[in-house]
Amino acid sequence: MGPSLLDFFMADQILIRGLKLRCKIGVPAEERAIAQTLRAHLVLDVSEFKGDDRIEGTVDYKEVSDRVVEFVAVGERQLIETLAVDIADCLLFEFEVSKVRVELEKFILPNTDWVGVAIERSSLGRN
Repeated sequence: MGPSLLDFFMADQILIRGLKLRCKIGVPAEERAIAQTLRAHLVLDVSEFKGDDRIEGTVDYKEVSDRVVEFVAVGERQLIETLAVDIADCLLFEFEVSKVRVELEKFILPNTDWVGVAIERSSLGRN
């Protein structure tokens, strides 16, 4: 008996939790004047882990982390929603991943631990 439909939708994942990002973000210009720290959690759906114990057989989480840190440091954005979409697009375009989940935490609202967004994007239907 071949693989089930459920097997088709399951993927191996690489998880990156608590990645610290420095970027200029915020609706008012004065908030964007100085870079602030955000925290990111990333889930990357990748092809099945081969088990051959070689970095070439997977997505290098160090490269992903370094790229996201570098990517968000350039320019400025008003909304963390926009930043989350931009990160997802970057990862889908530059790495061998089929789907990404991006969660961002921003430490700006008084009387809260953080505010945030979570998005999922897929390479399905992309050229």
